[in-house]
Amino acid sequence: MKVVYEDNHVIIVDKSCSEIVQGDKTGDVPLSEIVKQYIKEAYAKPGEVFLGVVHRLDRPVSGLVMFARTSKALTRLNKMFSNGEVHKIYHAMVKNRPPKDEDELVHWLVRNEKQNKSYAYDREMPNSKKAILHYKVIKKLDNYYLLEIDLKTGRHHQIRCQLAKIGCPIKGDLKYGAKRSNPDGGISLQSYSMNFIHPVSKKEISVETSLSLY
Repeated sequence: MKVVYEDNHVIIVDKSCSEIVQGDKTGDVPLSEIVKQYIKEAYAKPGEVFLGVVHRLDRPVSGLVMFARTSKALTRLNKMFSNGEVHKIYHAMVKNRPPKDEDELVHWLVRNEKQNKSYAYDREMPNSKKAILHYKVIKKLDNYYLLEIDLKTGRHHQIRCQLAKIGCPIKGDLKYGAKRSNPDGGISLQSYSMNFIHPVSKKEISVETSLSLY
């Protein structure tokens, strides 16, 4: 586990594509417990360590994940994420060239709980949620295109689903139409940077990780 930012109220770590943020039915040790253990040992804290989960990354996605270290920060960060006040940039690798080099995608997503998958529509549907992202092609690789994605809303599998909808499934993402999996079992989608106003100090915080998609 790599700690990218840390203070008394907030900790941001760089997750690998195999880790889960919170416990699930697999029974695997979640990242939240690993971070708790790190805090306990680093600061010799007796008893239970407080750690609040404020957002999640899908298991096969790598990159930055933020946690709250105090209840005050948790309450404020939950509100900030809900209001879209935490600005997140993602990087994704796709096989097919997008229809435009830069565009804003607006879809209505319907989540299928049973399949753990979302479906994108061009118009509002029953039980749908509006999803908005902005992408631009930032590099042409030998066989892939590297996209920078500015996420405007936070929906279930939003980036994966919206890119697949325009014919650009993410490399390794079998669930959304990629032809083959990645050797590490992850998908080529990374939470690359975060910018936000600190929930307690009110200072502007900007963090980024190193690009690890190729």
